[in-house]
Parts: sequence; C-alpha cells; structure tokens
Amino acid sequence: MEFRQLGRSGLKVPVLSLGTGTFGGGNEFFKAWGESGVQEATRLVDICLEHGLSMFDTADVYSNGLAEEILGKAIAGRRDKVLISTKGTFSMGQGANDVGSSRHHLVRAVDASLKRLGTDYIDLYQLHAFDAVAPVEETLATLDDLVRAGKIRYIGCSNFSGWHLMKSLAVSDRYGYARHVAHQAYYSLVGRDYEWELMPLAADQGVGAVVWSPLGWGRLTGKLRRGQPMPETSRLHVTADQGPPVPEEYLYKVVDALDEVAKETGKTLPQIAINWVLQRPTVSNVIIGARNEEQLRQNLGAIGWTLTPEQIAKLDAASATTKTYPYWHQHGFERNPLLVG
Repeated sequence: MEFRQLGRSGLKVPVLSLGTGTFGGGNEFFKAWGESGVQEATRLVDICLEHGLSMFDTADVYSNGLAEEILGKAIAGRRDKVLISTKGTFSMGQGANDVGSSRHHLVRAVDASLKRLGTDYIDLYQLHAFDAVAPVEETLATLDDLVRAGKIRYIGCSNFSGWHLMKSLAVSDRYGYARHVAHQAYYSLVGRDYEWELMPLAADQGVGAVVWSPLGWGRLTGKLRRGQPMPETSRLHVTADQGPPVPEEYLYKVVDALDEVAKETGKTLPQIAINWVLQRPTVSNVIIGARNEEQLRQNLGAIGWTLTPEQIAKLDAASATTKTYPYWHQHGFERNPLLVG
C-alpha cells in the first residue's frame, strides 16, 4: 500500500480508504448503497488491514449514526492500527440547532461521533458541507478548540467551493487556528469539475484531496452501457437524482475508452477509473466502497500498477468537457501552470 502526505500536514495516509456508507442500511437511501452489519463490516476491515488499507471514512449522517456505530465495533481492539475520518454539519435532529457548523452543533456532533465510534479522538474531522449561516470565524475557532482538546487531530472540509475553502484558510491563517489539510471532494472520469478551481487552489494552499465517488456515483462499474437497460440491482434506481448528473452519451464515450484500456491492461473498468484518479495532482486518498468482500477485493486491485501516459491521455480525451467561464479563458494563458485538464 502506497502512503501519501495529507495536504500540507505531517500525516501520511494510505492512497485508498474504505467508505462506510454501505454500513447499516438505516434508510432507503443507504440501503441502496448496502447494509453491512457488524459481522460483515468486521470482515471487510480485516481484509483492508491485510492489504495495508488502514483508513476508514464515515459520517454522522450515514444511516443516522449507525455507520459510525458499526465501524466502531468493527475496529474494536485495534484503534491504534487505523485512521478514522468522519464528518458533521448535516442535520442530526429536529431542533433548530441540530444542524450546521455552529459551535453549539459541532461540539455536540463531535462528542456524539466519538461515543458512537468508541474512541477518544478522531484522526480527521471534516465539515460535510459549507454552512453559510454560521460565521466562519466561529466554526474554525471551535474546530481549533477541539484540536487543542485532543478530540480531533486534523481538520478538513467536504463539498466546499473555491471561495468557501479559501475564506476558511484565510481565517485560519489570520488567527492561528488549525487549518484545513484535506478537502473531501467529488472527482471522477465523468466528473472533472474539481480540476477547474479546486485543484489549483489545493496545489497552491497545500490541501490534499480525499476523493469520494471515483466511479461517478456507480456509473463506471461497467454495468451501464449503450443500448442496455440499467441493472435491476443498481443503486441508481434510488439515488440517481441525488448524485452528480452525467449526460448519457458522455458516459458511454468514457465507458468506451475504459473498455479499450481494459483490453490493454487486463484490469476491470472500476480499477482503471480509480487508478486514473490516483494519478491526478493533489489527490492524497481515494475512498472506495464495497457492499461485500468480492467488491472490496476488486477495488483493492486498483493499486499496485499504473496506467501508461498514453492510456491516461486516451481517458483524458474521452472525458474532457467544455469549461465554463472564466476557466476556459484562464486555461489559455501560459502563466497559469496550476491549471490541469
């Protein structure tokens, strides 16, 4: 297992982490992802550790806390061997203050996550979304207090826009607060918007990307193909309208390119798609998911080999899209070396 530095921090993380959205199946949305109980989750953790994958990603909102509980039980007795990343900000109750990134909600959310996980510290705590109501200064002061209290070791964010992240970093720098070292962001062969502004920002400011959904919300498994119906078991039946939109013809063009590379490498489409993401600048870690042991072992096959420059170029060309303004304008200026794609 390769380890990479997490942004501009001193923490080394494995290039793959296991996402726990498949743990619990606490409602219809998460049942579509998976519903692993403690026994199966423990077996998945065993396999991960056997392969050097020692980082596990979760969130309080996953099955309303059940995923954190199951993960806590699955790693019991081996906390010192794993890294835990979890997230908070989304609603966890009916009260007016049971949501957001206020001091009130974050302190309670972190304590609740610690209890469910059965641990006294979280390695990486991430804001699950940008809260435009809570003052950024209040949010970062609170996270800094939690770091100083030893409850959190590193902080990050998720699904921020460029200005959200840069404003947060500027506030941290102004007041000496803990700084976001990770941005958990959507990035895939059929979702390359991350490259336009967030990637240059990450490179400039030392923020490592922790990539979620490298298979484009389940679209790059190889099961979706031109002229064929969607598989009956696909989670897209339940979650398609809640994930990133992908035009059908664009998807099929990328799948065609993946098929060509698969013939050249003997690898599966998911393995190739994940390997492509791992070759991109600023990426520290890619979150993989698994309903079962077979899927986990398949996804673990995404590492230990590397796509050739020619294969990467083929996938880049198939997945290229027209940038919106001002990115198309900036891309043509030779003094923007951080721009990619």
